[in-house]
Amino acid sequence: MQAAPPKIAVVTGGSAGVGRATVRALADRGYDVAVLARGRAGLEAAVAEVKDCGRRGLALACDVSDETAVEAAADRVEAELGAIDVWVNAAFAGALAFFWDTTPAEFRRMTDVTYYGQVNGTRAALARMRARNHGTIINVGSAMAFRSIPLQSAYCGAKHAVTGFTESVLTELKHERSAVRICMVQLPGLNTPQFNWNLNRMPAHPRPVAPVFAPEVPARAIAFLAEHPRRNLWVGVSTAYTIIGERFAPWLADLYLARRGVSGQQSDADLPRLGENLFEPRDQEVDCGAAGPFSEQAHHRDPILWLLTQRGALGVAAGVTALALARRQARR
Repeated sequence: MQAAPPKIAVVTGGSAGVGRATVRALADRGYDVAVLARGRAGLEAAVAEVKDCGRRGLALACDVSDETAVEAAADRVEAELGAIDVWVNAAFAGALAFFWDTTPAEFRRMTDVTYYGQVNGTRAALARMRARNHGTIINVGSAMAFRSIPLQSAYCGAKHAVTGFTESVLTELKHERSAVRICMVQLPGLNTPQFNWNLNRMPAHPRPVAPVFAPEVPARAIAFLAEHPRRNLWVGVSTAYTIIGERFAPWLADLYLARRGVSGQQSDADLPRLGENLFEPRDQEVDCGAAGPFSEQAHHRDPILWLLTQRGALGVAAGVTALALARRQARR
């Protein structure tokens, strides 16, 4: 009996944070993984973890805002690993700064990486998947794709754009009755290295919006979507009540974020800063891994994700329960 061909995945932004945790989660599930990122040390360490799982890994230095570079990387993946089954767009660039303190070049750079990086990845994946009528694309979104917060205007705008873009492509694929699937996963505040290297123009150290989750939690969600694609998947109770709360009472969110949103993204803790990674990677010489400096606060389990990934009647009941819980939280 002939052995099944290996499953091939691509993860952009796979050298650190959620992307890095996703690389490991997919390798654990039997995927050979190509990692696209800028930092040499992070790339090499991510591929070493893939090989530790007994799978093939491929490190590709690539700036996802460069569509030509992304296309060339996709060619190498298919030449060296095989036909791409799953493409995960996880790369982004962020900041903690008021809009008026962000230069046009900085704003454009964050948009180019966070939004156009996903557009470029989706384009490269579709160019190969549509011809085979097979494959899954997973675009990594955020609760901030539905409810924007202060100090992250470029990131929030880009994530809103990712949602609109993905929904449009989804309908186009359905129109041609394609078997290719495009999915979204919406994430909460996460403990990743971004808070040591994002653009910061505030007096204190950046921190994720509470409650904070470990990057392995969304990685499990992304790995689930790779095997069970669906239109959209929420991670975190906070994501659920943020999205639902915005639908029912956006004015209340405006008031809350005006009062708490700025201070809630800063920490008085004496934590390291590695410099800004907006234009240059900060894991070129030192691997920073998946987790950031807030591990003690990070939750490693998420009941909402568990409920929403159940099948059959339990899944329907779980989804209704999750929505009811989120709506109740939003009213508090």
